[in-house]
Amino acid sequence: MTARNDRLYALDGLRLLCALAVAAYHLGLAWSLDGVRPAVHLLPHGSGPLLIYGFLGVEVFFMISGFVICMSGWGQNLRGFVASRAGRLYPAFWACVLITATVMVLFPVTTGVPLPHGLTGSDVAVNLTMLAGPLSVPYVDTVYWTLWNELRFYAIFAVLVLAGVTRGRVLTLCAVWLAASVVVPPGVPLAELVMPRFAPYFVAGMTLYLIRRSGPSLPVWLLLAATWLVSLVRVRERVLFANPGFPVPVWPGLLIITLAFGVLLAIALGATDRWSWRALAVAGAVSYPFYLLHPRVGFTMIRYAYERTGLPAPVLVVAAIVLLLAVAWLVHRLVERPATPALRRLIATGSLVPPPPGPWPRIDETGAARASRGV
Repeated sequence: MTARNDRLYALDGLRLLCALAVAAYHLGLAWSLDGVRPAVHLLPHGSGPLLIYGFLGVEVFFMISGFVICMSGWGQNLRGFVASRAGRLYPAFWACVLITATVMVLFPVTTGVPLPHGLTGSDVAVNLTMLAGPLSVPYVDTVYWTLWNELRFYAIFAVLVLAGVTRGRVLTLCAVWLAASVVVPPGVPLAELVMPRFAPYFVAGMTLYLIRRSGPSLPVWLLLAATWLVSLVRVRERVLFANPGFPVPVWPGLLIITLAFGVLLAIALGATDRWSWRALAVAGAVSYPFYLLHPRVGFTMIRYAYERTGLPAPVLVVAAIVLLLAVAWLVHRLVERPATPALRRLIATGSLVPPPPGPWPRIDETGAARASRGV
């Protein structure tokens, strides 16, 4: 089979669904709305046991990332791959870091300091590099920890790009990485590279892209089954580690991650190839900045509105999500759309000047941009 490089609108919609699930978890469970009780106590009865599983949106994000990075890196040279990834990640990230820091300066909530955890201007500057975690600098927003996982995955895949991406090499990387994630315990130095808790999801995404590109085969099916089994173990560990103050059954988490495998497998096999709804493209465009903005900015919006209006918590949470989606769209429209192609050109060619019209492909029309623009 030949690779299919059509746009995958279903991935766009799935990405926003994951971002909304994480936001529902954070805004409903992960903080105190009134400064005393967890926010879930002010939400409808029974919502907590549903919202708790929203954290699994991160795991599905990583699966999508494995799929898309494998797709975008195929046939790329190293410089083009770096340009593609930097252009995708950094412009919106820079904007969201500055927006979040500004909101925390103008509207401090219970911290008593201009920025959370006593962050300084230099800390914010380090955050802009996306390396605050490994440099032991406090995050402007705690969700940035996931980006450090993404960067490590990109570094691993960049080695493959340098060698030349082939089906056999991807299979080898997936098998070796999955095995290492099982035998390398968390906490040892090697775990910083292997990422035992999250490697199975990146591997699953890459394996699913092999199915899309070359069709299913016995080695790929066996590898996918192995990633699914290891993922079930990792999800069980994550659910058992959760301590929201009420019982959290494991089985819904196992069902959710299994459903995610099924949905991505359907996408890989072409079940959604005819989807071409523009609304899904918009969903994909806003998902990344929305994810970056939703925790601290969302907490601040809801807390201030709650203290000043007394509106019901469910109304405030929904309103905050809608408003943050609008802000995320503005970040995409005003920052990402102009800055992403420019940054890609700068890294790939050393120049900000667009190439003259001609038969050559544009820098931002290769790999993932052709296959799933905005990923």
